[in-house]
Amino acid sequence: MAFRDGPFEKVKVPLAWTAAVAVVVALAASVILIVSDRRGGEGGDTYAPVRAGFDSGVGPVNGVLAAPVRWAGSLSDGVRGYFFAVSENRKLKRQLAELEPWRDQAIALKNVNARYEAMLGLRTEPPVDMVTARSISDARGPFANARLIDAGAAKGVHIGNPVINEQGLVGRITGTTGNVSRMLLLTDVASRTPVLIDRTDARAMLTGDGSGNPRLEYIRGVGALQAGDRVLSSGDGGGIPRGVPIGVAAKGIDGTWRVKLFSDRGAIDYVRVMLFQDFGQLVNPESLNAAPLAGLASAPAPSATQAAAIGDAAARRAAAPDPTPAPAGAPR
Repeated sequence: MAFRDGPFEKVKVPLAWTAAVAVVVALAASVILIVSDRRGGEGGDTYAPVRAGFDSGVGPVNGVLAAPVRWAGSLSDGVRGYFFAVSENRKLKRQLAELEPWRDQAIALKNVNARYEAMLGLRTEPPVDMVTARSISDARGPFANARLIDAGAAKGVHIGNPVINEQGLVGRITGTTGNVSRMLLLTDVASRTPVLIDRTDARAMLTGDGSGNPRLEYIRGVGALQAGDRVLSSGDGGGIPRGVPIGVAAKGIDGTWRVKLFSDRGAIDYVRVMLFQDFGQLVNPESLNAAPLAGLASAPAPSATQAAAIGDAAARRAAAPDPTPAPAGAPR
């Protein structure tokens, strides 16, 4: 046996010696395994001292030999965790992209629900029936500032009904069909609304001129209005209930008094129509039409004895002479 292609290419080792060395190494390994793994039977462990010494001597060597295995295991765990994190990140990104539309829809529904809750919480004194509707812009029609709502005569809406949102008065109904109505905003040039100043109870007329802040005209009283006064509906004319909030008075750049509308603080895509016609519907008809003689009509009839006594008294009065003297010259 010879080594080739190396520095020991000229060194020759007999094949028999090589086989003998291999057999000796194998035998030594077998003995080591037998000594390290054999357990004693019923008579006890005869190799316990040898095995203990072998374990104490081979322990550090095993630790050194096992270190690369542990390092390889840690490395494989790290590589596997890295690729798992990459795939998990991609999966989470896909899920996030799928959930974003649902998040937007949830936010929109939450806003709509909040608007509905605010409008359903509106109360008037005395109570007035209301109908909730959704409004859209009206691009055509006889008015510049008007909207269409999806509630009409089928829900009891009539011309002249006031329209409010969760902030205050928005306008009035000027036309209606079965399921659609037209709402005239307070800012339109055709809008006229009688109002009062909350602080002084002074009357005025709210007139739309096409701008975002309608004018206050025909203000009664000197010093009856100042900036910041709340403006409410006065109820004059019977078209709108008294006390509906409208806005705050402010001085315009042209020197006129104007109103900053409460309804401009939020969108008016959801409104409520007050089914109000006149103040007569706010009063209980039974209290106005009560029978005035109801107590007398229910009195018991007189008995027979009482009726006979009443008849005798009437007969005596008829038979008694008239005490009034006859005038002079009258025939006897």
